[in-house]
Amino acid sequence: MLFNNVGDPDDDHHFANVTHTKPFERAVVDFITRIAHGDPNQVYGYMSASSSEGLLWGLYTARRRLPRAVLYASDQAHFSVHKVSDLLRTELVTVPSLPDGSMDPDALHAACAARRRRDLFTGRLAPRGAIVVATIGTTMTGSCDDPIALREAAAAAGDVHVHADAACGGLLAAYAPNPKPWGFDAHVDSLQLSIHKVIGSPVPSGVVLARADLVPDQLAGAYVGSVSDRTLGCSRSGLAPLLAWAALRGLGEAGLCALVRRCQDTAAYAVDRLNEIGWQPWRYDESSITVTFNRPRQHVIDRWHLASEGNRCHLVAVSHLTRRSVDALCDDLMRSS
Repeated sequence: MLFNNVGDPDDDHHFANVTHTKPFERAVVDFITRIAHGDPNQVYGYMSASSSEGLLWGLYTARRRLPRAVLYASDQAHFSVHKVSDLLRTELVTVPSLPDGSMDPDALHAACAARRRRDLFTGRLAPRGAIVVATIGTTMTGSCDDPIALREAAAAAGDVHVHADAACGGLLAAYAPNPKPWGFDAHVDSLQLSIHKVIGSPVPSGVVLARADLVPDQLAGAYVGSVSDRTLGCSRSGLAPLLAWAALRGLGEAGLCALVRRCQDTAAYAVDRLNEIGWQPWRYDESSITVTFNRPRQHVIDRWHLASEGNRCHLVAVSHLTRRSVDALCDDLMRSS
């Protein structure tokens, strides 16, 4: 049977002989919206095929809103930002990061101020606007940008759209021992996160959200059986919402919080064990589940599937990584040194 969620999640029209799972998709989107401190009545969203699709949709929404704006992202942002910039034909400015891996707000302010254009008629500097990607959990270090500080820094550019790339770090920030603003409570305009990373769905999927007033209605063709379609892909997996719904229904918010805290505890344990054996671990903060350490020999990297960059590599303490796994890794590191 084909499970195909065609068009907007709110539109229950569908093809004949095709089953959709839009009620489950809406439930997942509403659940994530509340975690991101958004009002489901004022936020539009859908389940995407991946977090990268969500990033593309979020920046496409920003591009329609601010067609002359420059796109700003840190040097630690996900590589897909470059692909999105090419697709949208938007100027991309890479902003340096601070020693902790987060974007430097002062450098962003300077970059925005430097790219104001002088009006040919008045001679005055004219703001172009800024689209800022705030990374909530960088790939290599798990570092988090501060969306509030970045919005203030980018004000020199004029109108600002902040998109939070919260693929892995959104849920971690939400359920940290000391939760920090990362979503609509941090005044972001759009955001996306992954379902298959922290929650552990067996198929890739994500949720993308934006302020509803920034997402205009778009009519769909009558032949698809849907009145409207504001999504990027039109046809979407109907299986992914079922899997996401089942996971979230089974966990509940308390269970999801416990899952995240368990991952964070494992990351803290990894820091302690790696310190004991002298591998110089580093963790961004108590919310992060990413731990970097000195790069070992290649056979250890291959055996443990460690992502590496330069002389450092990392482990990510998602739910299947246990303290026993950390101990086994440390044993291998000691034998290889």
